[in-house]
Amino acid sequence: MAVDLLLGLQWGDEGKGKIVDVLTKNYDIIARFQGGPNAGHTLEFDGIKHVLHTIPSGIFHPNAVNIVGNGVVIDPVIFKKELDNLVKFDIDILPKLLISRKAHLILPTHRLLDAASEASKGKAKIGSTLKGIGPTYMDKTGRNGIRVGDLEMDDWKEKYRHLADKHEAMIKFYDVDVQYDLNELEVDFFKAVEELKKLTFIDSEEYIYQAQASGKTILAEGAQGSLLDIDFGTYPFVTSSNTTAAGACTGLGVAPNRIGEVLGIFKAYTTRVGSGPFPTELFDEDGKTMARVGNEFGATTGRARRCGWLDLVALKYAVQVNGVTQLMMMKADVLSGFKTLKVCTAYNYKGKTIHHLPYNIEEQNVSPVYTELKGWDKDLTGLSAADELPEALNDYITFLEENLEVPVKIVSVGPDRTQTIYR
Repeated sequence: MAVDLLLGLQWGDEGKGKIVDVLTKNYDIIARFQGGPNAGHTLEFDGIKHVLHTIPSGIFHPNAVNIVGNGVVIDPVIFKKELDNLVKFDIDILPKLLISRKAHLILPTHRLLDAASEASKGKAKIGSTLKGIGPTYMDKTGRNGIRVGDLEMDDWKEKYRHLADKHEAMIKFYDVDVQYDLNELEVDFFKAVEELKKLTFIDSEEYIYQAQASGKTILAEGAQGSLLDIDFGTYPFVTSSNTTAAGACTGLGVAPNRIGEVLGIFKAYTTRVGSGPFPTELFDEDGKTMARVGNEFGATTGRARRCGWLDLVALKYAVQVNGVTQLMMMKADVLSGFKTLKVCTAYNYKGKTIHHLPYNIEEQNVSPVYTELKGWDKDLTGLSAADELPEALNDYITFLEENLEVPVKIVSVGPDRTQTIYR
């Protein structure tokens, strides 16, 4: 069986958690392939809101196995808190949650390094979530990291001490005021590691290969968004991993020719958290309305999200890079009430009109070229079928499909799993 892939097509926060939760009933295995606790996947059902950071979004379904893949970085302390939050829901975690031995661990000193590095940049900071993600991936590529499988070895604490000592020396190098008590941080860390060791560690690439061979259906779940990809995102304001489709191959050990459907998720408008260029960002009442109605605050950091019109140039770029086969549009309900909608269909780039994403989209180089479309007033949150959608929304979707050359299969009209319309 091919592995289907679900990922975000913008700067994150597209609603991946909800859609994974909605689709899990169709899959035997849900596997996270990159990122770490900088992700915040929000699921809402039965009147309860759940926020997951590292655990895959299929965990609430009784029959799905959830895998944390080798491309993920795990903070044991945050992971333990996630597990603790699941206790009241009476989920049989042990057979349902498997961890790749090749996944890297975030140490307390990784988070301290993150804070020191960001503080040293001053106004040039990139908007890090300060979760230690970047330093952990740096140790991974620098061949210094500690992996989940190391916890099964007798000398893992020696490896930990050596790396933590190295990190403390690096923190001093930044020459910024980072106050911390490592002994105190390590108490929680080692306690959390013991809880992590109670879970089942697997050689995930072999597990997934055998699952494919036996006909199991698998959905790979991405974190962050395509425009935050370390290679293809708006560098340097990006995350530290490959968030695009290629990341699923390296983050799970799946061969490229074994990828099936690529499901791309995008908001009906655009948002961004933290620093970085954002050509369609709004600073007027329209932007404030999007933020208020869409409750645009980060699930992980609580930071307010910047809002703007849909950037079709950037979206088409993400569709191309990922080979998207199906689209899912989130938060269509937030645009209800706008008389006129704008969609960025081209850029004015250094005096020329272009239709592709250039190397640099900073505001001094790029300004958006808009196409206007008619809005709609109808409240969408109570709708349950595609034939109930207002004509103007159908026109909006058709316009996007014609430009992106990919069908929109799902329209989300609210945060609850039931507020999902199939087309």
